[in-house]
Amino acid sequence: MTVANLEIRTVVVPTSSVREGLSRLLAETVQDGASVGFLAPVQPATAEKYWKGIFDSLGAGRVLWVAESAGVVVGSVQLELCAKENGLHRAEVQKLFVLPSHRGRGIARRLMDALEAFARSQGRTLLVLDTLAGSGAETVYRKLGWQRAGEIPRFAADPWGKLFATVYYYKEI
Repeated sequence: MTVANLEIRTVVVPTSSVREGLSRLLAETVQDGASVGFLAPVQPATAEKYWKGIFDSLGAGRVLWVAESAGVVVGSVQLELCAKENGLHRAEVQKLFVLPSHRGRGIARRLMDALEAFARSQGRTLLVLDTLAGSGAETVYRKLGWQRAGEIPRFAADPWGKLFATVYYYKEI
């Protein structure tokens, strides 16, 4: 099942509805078990502080996409372009989020398609990311053609504080 009227767009200057939607997205995905750097429950002030830092870094090597359905933020992803002289061919995918209520509808694929098209337009040929070992995100990335590079044990805590391995993936585009 797809989402009607799904719009994928980059965020340059976030509106208040995008700010609120992204904070809700972060809180709901962490509460649902996403290991994205936060412990559950995510407090509103914590989410606001995180997104303010992201918004402040937009245009300085970071790009942010949102997926919206009927004006509601239902997904998001970020790309951090490597600025090192020897790394101008690569970028790091960060924080792919989809609302739990909207998963399985192709939103992650649409976000990643937009991200990859942009990366190619910037001359980036290698993308990297990391995710919690054994998570549903691993299945998504494999379906999207990502290759597993390796694993580091006890790297990050899940939203309830239990340590898990992180897995690194890459994709040549």
